[in-house]
Amino acid sequence: MDTFIRFSNQTQGRDRVFRATQYACMLLRYLLEHKADKDVLMKLKKLESSVSTGRKWFRLGNVVHAVQATEQSTHATDLVPRLCLTLANLNRVVYFICDTVLWVKNVGLASGINKEKWQMWAARHYYYFLLLSLLRDLYEISLQMVRVTQERAKGAKSTSEDPLGHSVLDEETEWLQSFLLLLFRSLKRHPPLFLDTVKNFCDILIPLDQLGIYKSNAGIIGLGGLVSSVAGIITVAYPHMKLKIH
Repeated sequence: MDTFIRFSNQTQGRDRVFRATQYACMLLRYLLEHKADKDVLMKLKKLESSVSTGRKWFRLGNVVHAVQATEQSTHATDLVPRLCLTLANLNRVVYFICDTVLWVKNVGLASGINKEKWQMWAARHYYYFLLLSLLRDLYEISLQMVRVTQERAKGAKSTSEDPLGHSVLDEETEWLQSFLLLLFRSLKRHPPLFLDTVKNFCDILIPLDQLGIYKSNAGIIGLGGLVSSVAGIITVAYPHMKLKIH
């Protein structure tokens, strides 16, 4: 109960719930497109639109948080995460600025704003933010894989067993199985890294579609957004599951 209260009191927590609802509606509309009545589909579309509009209020102050995150990322001890996170958060700052301009346009506070142009700028910088975040995740995964390999190699010296406990390392035809096994073990021991990777991978489908780099249907976008939102909810409700900056 304490976790739920703490979660619901956070703006980020409420935004994640709204986001999950938004993409759940998108996914349901796709799945029920040829099965449900038009009234049901229209209600889902209206709910999706209303939730999306409500989320913009939660994001108004995110520029400040993004600036703080940029400053914090400059203190990372490792060069690769420091570069990736600093550049990623700078793009996130620009994305939130574009998002705020679009909000100003939508509420009618300004009329001379080219909505399509600002939407493309927002999508582009959101894409750069996610791409750089994924590069950081891949780097962290590679470090974890090296650690797992070294630890199992040390154990193998005392037990005279294969480092992965399997003969696949000596069989070129099974290199992929060996790699996937190592990847699984590396992510299993580091749940925050797994959640962050899944979240960023699912999120990047959205700007890829908006920019026309890789087109996806509403079902894929809705599923990816829902999975990403659930991962975000977990990291907000349980802060120890959020990937830390070292």
